[in-house]
Amino acid sequence: MEISLADIESARIRIQALAQKTPVAHSRLFDKASGTEVYFKCENLQRGGAFKIRGALNFLMSLAPEERKRGVVTYSSGNHAQAVAMAAAHLGVVATIVMPTDAPKAKLASTQAYHPKIVFFDRAREDREAIAHRIANETGAVILPSYDHPWIIAGQGTAALELLEEKPDLDAIVTPLGGGGLLSGTLIAAKALRPNIKIYGIEPELADDWYRSLEAGERIAIAPPATIADGLRTPIPGEITFPIVRALADGVVRVSEEEIKASLRFILSRMKLLTEAS
Repeated sequence: MEISLADIESARIRIQALAQKTPVAHSRLFDKASGTEVYFKCENLQRGGAFKIRGALNFLMSLAPEERKRGVVTYSSGNHAQAVAMAAAHLGVVATIVMPTDAPKAKLASTQAYHPKIVFFDRAREDREAIAHRIANETGAVILPSYDHPWIIAGQGTAALELLEEKPDLDAIVTPLGGGGLLSGTLIAAKALRPNIKIYGIEPELADDWYRSLEAGERIAIAPPATIADGLRTPIPGEITFPIVRALADGVVRVSEEEIKASLRFILSRMKLLTEAS
């Protein structure tokens, strides 16, 4: 399935009952420190604390009624899990979520608050997708991917629509890069609206599957990474997201754990915004 700007615009209408339009922040101190003018799309203030509700809700609302009755099963270390649990509770859909045993306790607690069924797995020894597919085969539930699906990508792209409406003259957009759903949606939306805009993905040096894959020209898998950015610990680019990023992105940049921590401290102490490492 191809994903177009029209799909993203439709997703925006579809999810507006639950997903919030988040503010755009600016800091003169950050501009001075970075040497450029920077604006922050504050998806940390989104429901669930991340952009993930956009894709999860768009997926669930795109299902046929009989598919929703079968329930959904997904896999996530935290942000997508919270989003699916929240969206499923909103729509009255039964959700099963496969989560690693080392998932952050705060994200686990937030997910449990919406009462999905949670199945734990060992990230080092087990395959979360295989577990999810087994559950789907046993129960008839629909697999709800965390990033590698057109409905997810279209939902995540709605953040870029909002950003460019508020700041239409941006020279570039950078997004965190885990599975590639947010970057893919951003690329499709922003390049359609502003063909000359530059768009980059940013990933930790310790979780650089995208950088390696783009260098090799094919999807490269890495061992489970030990980065502080727990939401970006995907071991391989998505089958759907990889060709989109490869065709449209202007590059992928790696950052160190020290740079991530320094940015967290700066944003919290100077801008009074609590963000996560991802």
